[in-house]
Parts: sequence; structure tokens; C-alpha cells
Amino acid sequence: MNILQTLPKPFFVLAPMDDVTDTVFRRVIADCAPPDLFFTEFVNVDGLQSPGRQHLMKKVLFTKGEKPIIAQLWGKNPENFYKTAQELVEMGFDGIDLNMGCPAKPVVKNGCGSALIENRPLAQAIIQATKDGAAGQVPVSVKTRLGFKKVDLSWHEFLLQQDISMLTLHGRTQKEMSAVPAHWDLIGEVRALRDRIAPHTLYVGNGDVESREEGEALARQHGLDGIMVGRGIFHDPFLFAEQSPWMQFSRQQRIDLFIKHVTLFEETWGENGRPLPPLYKFCKVYINHFDGAKELREKLMSAQSVAQLQAMLQEARAQG
Repeated sequence: MNILQTLPKPFFVLAPMDDVTDTVFRRVIADCAPPDLFFTEFVNVDGLQSPGRQHLMKKVLFTKGEKPIIAQLWGKNPENFYKTAQELVEMGFDGIDLNMGCPAKPVVKNGCGSALIENRPLAQAIIQATKDGAAGQVPVSVKTRLGFKKVDLSWHEFLLQQDISMLTLHGRTQKEMSAVPAHWDLIGEVRALRDRIAPHTLYVGNGDVESREEGEALARQHGLDGIMVGRGIFHDPFLFAEQSPWMQFSRQQRIDLFIKHVTLFEETWGENGRPLPPLYKFCKVYINHFDGAKELREKLMSAQSVAQLQAMLQEARAQG
């Protein structure tokens, strides 16, 4: 079954973000205001099909409360995409997405992510291998950028000719990273290509969306099927709600939500299951918009263990 065809229009997607959108954060967001579709962190297929596999399996851990969910993959060996796709189908994922847009230098240097924009034979082989592995049981999609060093719409024409179920476009080139505003006008231009080449392919825009209202307006303006939200979730964990209560949350309510996150983190990973630093990223999600927030964030980010972070939060909560 193609779960993507059952989503409302426009649908909202929580973007894949490394060391952010793990099962813990997804569960927090699911309890606050779930998107229509979750993505995992992006996981390397070449690592999954290596002796280091167990270390990466935590990136594809999910619970029933996080569905529908799509696993996002990156790498360069088509055979490993094939094998991983087979496994993800067995694990119960609702779809598989191929990361052909990551701009990070280590990924690009390895010929992966947005480097595939300039290696179309390999990109095609990866898409086909993944589709073969999925065997029609789940949809296969691609997330990419506007181009590598410059905007290149021939890349999107190429992708739309590959019979993929969904194309998500981040409105910047690899070279631009996140240094400029997303080019939503160009996202709209590619929508016209989609309509002409592959009208059956769902089309999703991504870049700088910070509220549901903004996302809905952009979807209407550019005729999009969906909106993917990445860093915007850092400003409001209730972003996907019809009406977010976040700005009315008190200091104590915000601290309580962070405590919930840290407790889930500890229950899921244990003291040594995942490193502590990723938790620091969430200080700016929860600890803001109240007097003394900056000072409390700085204190929390000095914690040396999950237990110490939990104790600091409990102390801050007790202070009222």
C-alpha cells in the first residue's frame, strides 16, 4: 500500500535531521502535535551493511506512535541500498527516501548526498536498486536541492523521469548551504516540471518554514502536495497543530516538556546508549521565552551526564 496517497493535502512532514529526529524526539512531537508523516534521521546504507551495523540500527528504531514513518537513506553502493530496502520493508516502514541533497562536506566528499546531482548514472542506479529492494511494497522517494554549485533544473527533470513516488525539494543549492533564504519561487518552477513530466509524483517543498500557517500559504501559492519542516520545529514543538499553544506555555510547562524528553532519552538509550551532546541541541527548543532562559540554557549545556542534566532540570522546576 502506498501510504503517501492517503495523506491530506497539503500534508506536513517532519524533516530528517541528524542527531535530532530520533525516536525520542519524534515521540515528543507525536504527543505535542504530530505531523502527517515522520522521517527518520538519515542513515548510511554502507554502514548498515558492514560490521558497524549495530551502531547505526538505533537510527531506524521507531514505535507505533511515530507512524506513518519513512526511513531516509544515504550512501553510494547500490547493492547496499537494495539489501537495506528489503530489511526496511520487513521492519514495517511505510516508505524509503533517498538523500540526494545533504550539503555537508564529509558527505559530499564521499560522493554522496548532493554530490549525486553531478553523478546521475550512480543516482539512477541507487534509485533502481532501492525500488528493486522495496519490490513495490512501499513507496520510494527522493529529497534533494536546487542544484550543486548552481541551480540546475535538468536534475529535477531527471529525477521526475525515474518514476519515484515523491520528490522533496529543499530550496537552496549545495553551495548555498543554509546561508541564504530558501528560493520558493524556484520550488514553484519545479512544480511545473512535475506537472508536465510526472503528475503522479507527489511534490513537497522545504526550507525556512516556521509555522503551519506559513506552510499552508506556501503550499497554496506554489501548488504543492506537502510541506516539510526542519529547523522550524526548534521554535515550536506544537508547530503542526492547527493552533499552537506554545507561546502561552509557562516556564514550568517548558521545563516539564524538556524533562519528559530527557526521561524518554534515558529510558530509550540508557546512560551510554547515545552520547549526551545531541541533547544540548534541545535546550533551545524548550528553554526559551521566559526570564532567565539564556542563563538556564548555559547551565544545562554544562551537564556532563544525562543524570546530571535531569537533576539540573528538576532543580530548575522546583524553583518555580
